[in-house]
Amino acid sequence: MADCLLTVYLILAITAFNSPDESGDVCNEVNIRVEDGSVNGFLDKEEIKLQLQRSRLYPVGDQMRMVDVRKIEEQLQKNPFVKSAQCYKTQTGRVNIIIDQRLPVIRVKAVNGDDYYVDEQGNIMPNTHFASNMVIATGHIQQKYAQRVLREIGCYLLNTPLWGNQVEQLNILEDGSIEMVPRVGDHIVFLGSPTNFENKLARLEKFYRYGLSKAGWNKYSYISVEFDNQIICKKR
Repeated sequence: MADCLLTVYLILAITAFNSPDESGDVCNEVNIRVEDGSVNGFLDKEEIKLQLQRSRLYPVGDQMRMVDVRKIEEQLQKNPFVKSAQCYKTQTGRVNIIIDQRLPVIRVKAVNGDDYYVDEQGNIMPNTHFASNMVIATGHIQQKYAQRVLREIGCYLLNTPLWGNQVEQLNILEDGSIEMVPRVGDHIVFLGSPTNFENKLARLEKFYRYGLSKAGWNKYSYISVEFDNQIICKKR
């Protein structure tokens, strides 16, 4: 009988140790961490804090036992810029929040009035007040085209430093072909259809290095790399 009572006591003691009483504890700090927070500046700690305050879920001053981490996660995941949210409590009165944000790769400003971002997985993200130095796609753009074609182009540009810095704007014509506006050089580049996009930019890079670098960046007003094995230029 004594052995039985000792076993029950030990079980209760271990359970109490692993599940401390939070009834008297108050949340005194919220630690928010935004993964890849330096990328494009869409989410920051203050934005997350404001979202929780607006939904009356910011826990500072609340008793720890009343802090519902699941509700906080669900609320944060309603933000279109949040890919995932994790929230957990510590025994020192702190609530930790870890945000994994969506990565926008291109901004769309279409002639039909649409204004949104496309992320690396092809999801549509609404326009935001945050500034972001990324490629803008304009012209005749339907959402399916943006999610399929522009997503792929945007990912390539984002991961290729030369073109990520050089390409300022892509203009989509009615037939789906693409014009490119560079940051350096007063000319338009006609890429044609979005097929073989990487090969076209590779040829353009060689032309930049061995052609325009000698002839001058403003010598031509229009450069076409639409067709394989040739570059057609129109003088200014």
